[in-house]
Amino acid sequence: MAAPTVRPALASDARAIAAVHVQAWREAYAHLMPADFLASLDVERRTAGWTEIIADDVTDVFVALDGEEVVGWATAGPGRDASGADERELEGIYLVGTAYGSGAGQRLLHAAVGDRSAYLWMADDNPRAEAFYRRNGFVRDGAETHRSFGTVDVRLVRMTR
Repeated sequence: MAAPTVRPALASDARAIAAVHVQAWREAYAHLMPADFLASLDVERRTAGWTEIIADDVTDVFVALDGEEVVGWATAGPGRDASGADERELEGIYLVGTAYGSGAGQRLLHAAVGDRSAYLWMADDNPRAEAFYRRNGFVRDGAETHRSFGTVDVRLVRMTR
């Protein structure tokens, strides 16, 4: 993979972002979620959601490109927590497996939150993501919650920087 580039998402990127979203979940969460749930993820349904997210005036959306192909995305915006955590939230950052180690994740993180203080929520049992966030100054702050995905309850932990 050539050095990836990162830019703000365009409306025309919605389907490609949705495809990365589905693929990245299947690759990253195979140990956390049932195979039938991951197989049920639908690119077309997610495309509609991404169209709305890209168009809103709240969420910043960035894509990582290998040439012209979207291989990752990141979203950030005003914090959604009422708990008083930092105001900037890294809402999501995902890459397809072939983009691991390419620098795309680092570039996406920088585009989404820069060097500012920020927070994020991640699945508790996600060592690859946690190592990436720790390298970038994030630490667990002790906050936890649970979220249901299909029939699976996933424990989420908050990390702050």
